[in-house]
Amino acid sequence: RNRDEILAQKKQLYAGIPYRVRELLLKNEIVGEHIGEIKSGSLTVEEAIHGHKHHSDVVDKAPMTITEIVAYLDSFIQALHTSNEKVKKMGEKMPEIGKRRDTHAIVWKAYHDLVVKTLYPWDQEYIQRMPPRRKDDSIFLAVASYRDENCLQTLTQAYKNARYPEKLFVGLVQQNCEKDCVSGVLDADGKVENVDPDEDCFVKFCESKLGRPHCAEERVRFFSIPETEALGPYAARYFGSKLWHGEQWYMQIDSHMSFAKEWDSKSIQMLQKAPSEKPVISHYPPPDGFDFEKEKNTPPMRICGAEFATSEIESQILRLSDCFNYDVKKLDIPRFAPFIAAGYFVTNSDFLRDVPYDPFLPYIFMGEEIIMSARLWTSGYDIFSPSDTIVSHVYVREHQPKFWEIIRRVFGSGVHNPLQSLILERVKYLVGYPEAARDEIREKSILTAVEQYGLGNVRSLVEYLDMAGLDMGRKETVPTGWCHKGVPPKGFEKHASLYT
Repeated sequence: RNRDEILAQKKQLYAGIPYRVRELLLKNEIVGEHIGEIKSGSLTVEEAIHGHKHHSDVVDKAPMTITEIVAYLDSFIQALHTSNEKVKKMGEKMPEIGKRRDTHAIVWKAYHDLVVKTLYPWDQEYIQRMPPRRKDDSIFLAVASYRDENCLQTLTQAYKNARYPEKLFVGLVQQNCEKDCVSGVLDADGKVENVDPDEDCFVKFCESKLGRPHCAEERVRFFSIPETEALGPYAARYFGSKLWHGEQWYMQIDSHMSFAKEWDSKSIQMLQKAPSEKPVISHYPPPDGFDFEKEKNTPPMRICGAEFATSEIESQILRLSDCFNYDVKKLDIPRFAPFIAAGYFVTNSDFLRDVPYDPFLPYIFMGEEIIMSARLWTSGYDIFSPSDTIVSHVYVREHQPKFWEIIRRVFGSGVHNPLQSLILERVKYLVGYPEAARDEIREKSILTAVEQYGLGNVRSLVEYLDMAGLDMGRKETVPTGWCHKGVPPKGFEKHASLYT
């Protein structure tokens, strides 16, 4: 067929998609013509799309609407389903594929090629068309849920305990099983049981007396992903970030959390009191059952340390640790910290422009915290522990489904761990693992568009690693001292008087 016939067929295929999204889908085919060069590393995606490495031209178009955004993301998930089915059919035609060592590489290739052709070019336009940040004390609460029985309680508590619920906007990404569902692994032998479909958290909340008016006012935005297309927590947070629409503050949480009274106004107060133009408040919250009122005068916990994982499954990725109540005295001013926890942080929403979520990090459970910490800090954001404990967290969900279990059911056993290890090379490259230098990485497609989702240029990686006490070459951590004592790190001594 000639190009005109193909184009006509695509126009018919995309007929139900909003105009701007349809036109973007059609234009993005230029990437497909260069897919081989992109995978080999001889051509970047930016060069294929725009003819040069960095595309910073301002797009003279209105911000995308939430309806338009969700429509595009839905089309991507549908395309991902088709892609996954093709990979599965390869396994049916070649039964041994499930046993081959490179099955994970086939899964990555399919995902990578799809994103290069569709999601990445769309994301670059989205970033340029983001709405302006409002100055109305509104909070966007990004909630990523994977088959979570606690999701409804999380949304209910968030609105019930907010001081200004009318200023709270939720972006819920729900990854549920709707048919042929099984439980999480129940024993060491991998036993699972058939279970009912998952409760629809969005529907249940919007049907509730508390939730009905908020949903009617479109304060609760929703994106649904079938369990079989789940891509891990970081990818879910990527999708959730696209549901933001100009709110002043951005808070990211897991879907199994409880909230203190007036948590929203307390969050804003902490951000305003922190001695920084770009503060990020974060820590590992206390476990579920924490008595916020009884412990209101207890200094909150702070993450001061990290460790390099030693198990083969975790690929020596850096894990955060040492989250304790270090302080004797509770202050109203947040204290400096070196790390950001993925399950809870709050900051100003400008970070979405400065440090956009990376669409090339699917299927990972580890690694998101160190990459977000390094990217935000090098982009000029200062990290703090909270001065008030405003959320608690359910840490143990025994026998509940985990996303890596569906990877095994979709693609076969033995796929997730090497797949995660392969993709973590991108994280390791960015945070300075010597063995993940560009010349050392064999699969060059792991670094596709890495410059667009990399470190900032306000401060260096060397400065960050020194501040956080990390030696990537030796795989050693050095106690920072300043964090445990609750004083500012080197270079921030001018704020020392605030913590006496």
